[in-house]
Amino acid sequence: MTIYHLSTECYPVAKVGGLADVVGALPKYQNKMKDVDAKVVMPWYNKAFVYDHEFEVVFDGFIHQGQNMLQVQVMKEKTNTLGFELFMVKIPGLLDRENPYGYQDESFQFLAFQQGVLHWLTAMKIRPDVLHCHDYHTGLVPFMVEHCPEFAFLRGTKTIGTIHNGEYQGMMHWDMIHFMPAFDHYKWGLLDWNGFINPLASMIKCCSAFTTVSEGYLEELFVSFKGLESLVRDEFGKAYGIINGIDTDVWNPQTDPMLDFNYTSKNVLKIKKKNKHKLCKEYGLNPDLPLFAFIGRFATEKGADLLPEVIWRSIKQTYGALNIIVLGSGNSYIEDKLKELNYVYANFATDIGYKEHLSHKIYASADFLLMPSRVEPCGLNQMYAMRYGTVPVVSYTGGLRDTVKDISTGGSGLNFTYPGVDDIIHAMIRGLAIFNQKQAMDDLVLSNMKFDFAWEKSAEKYLALYKN
Repeated sequence: MTIYHLSTECYPVAKVGGLADVVGALPKYQNKMKDVDAKVVMPWYNKAFVYDHEFEVVFDGFIHQGQNMLQVQVMKEKTNTLGFELFMVKIPGLLDRENPYGYQDESFQFLAFQQGVLHWLTAMKIRPDVLHCHDYHTGLVPFMVEHCPEFAFLRGTKTIGTIHNGEYQGMMHWDMIHFMPAFDHYKWGLLDWNGFINPLASMIKCCSAFTTVSEGYLEELFVSFKGLESLVRDEFGKAYGIINGIDTDVWNPQTDPMLDFNYTSKNVLKIKKKNKHKLCKEYGLNPDLPLFAFIGRFATEKGADLLPEVIWRSIKQTYGALNIIVLGSGNSYIEDKLKELNYVYANFATDIGYKEHLSHKIYASADFLLMPSRVEPCGLNQMYAMRYGTVPVVSYTGGLRDTVKDISTGGSGLNFTYPGVDDIIHAMIRGLAIFNQKQAMDDLVLSNMKFDFAWEKSAEKYLALYKN
């Protein structure tokens, strides 16, 4: 069975969020299964990975986007160093930039990527068993495969759509239709939602089946889906919730090259403290106090807007009995507020930016991980934290609800129902009480490291879905 994963992100090539981690791991684990050949196709980015690895041109052609003729080159990484074949689509002026997102012409970028991929497959007579489309950036592929005569060779190919985050749907005005490949115009309703071209809605309508990245998130979409609630209810017969896994080759405290001191469950209680001491010394924090951490994008859906008030109030209410460290970037207002607090409180440290190596060090050093998310389709951070012996403190939503049960019910972390400042601080104070009971804290660390979030189980579920 041949599967082509289509995505705008893939770790370690280009990463903005959890999408990259999933696409960088799932195909690798699928290729460990019998008779499975999984590949990844993504846009070209001028990042370190492409300069550090050797690529070859496997296709060179042209597509039309409106009146413009665009060159399409497909580059293949020669060594399969990631555990799968990696193809990168290069289109001068559109798909040859540094970052995946943040450009004014994103709609043109994503349209060109999807059209370029299908043009390559059609021209080279490559017919996969499954085209696995990740998020709205590739959401028009199922429609194009079935209804664009240019890609008639691919008609009937099974398409799977995965919703990693339904908050983003890629809506476009209808004048963008002039930049799409020709299609049967009486099928326009398969693209439309409330008067806009909606790639995510089109994916749900046209794909063979669609998945969400946790069962809990699928349930939430029936009642909260940015206007697509009725659509997902209508199409529920082809909906599946499959929880993400983590790449245990990358996220392994015993072998992680980004850690100062590696450890296993046998010596975690001793060595994790060494990592904590080193990190706290670097950021001027007291290593004897419990360390709470936040790692992620500064976005309201992640609850990051609550962090400034949580920080100063928790330090004040506990009389400075804890430390907090924040790693991330995003909303400039949140960044500025955190920088201000960094100068005011000795118990708080922040590092602005995306720093993969530092995130690993924090997971290996922190006692607790804060995830006050309003929306969390799956969440990988809580799984990384538990793998590294760090206790997750999470809101009871989406994938967090599926993976973290409260310690009061014999679970692995601390839950709070509502992502508000009072609820978060209450959960943190509960964490302080556990930290001060050494045996209880040690038992929690050890039990968390035993949880199995590896990709094997989820990869098997995807394979069963493909076969179905």
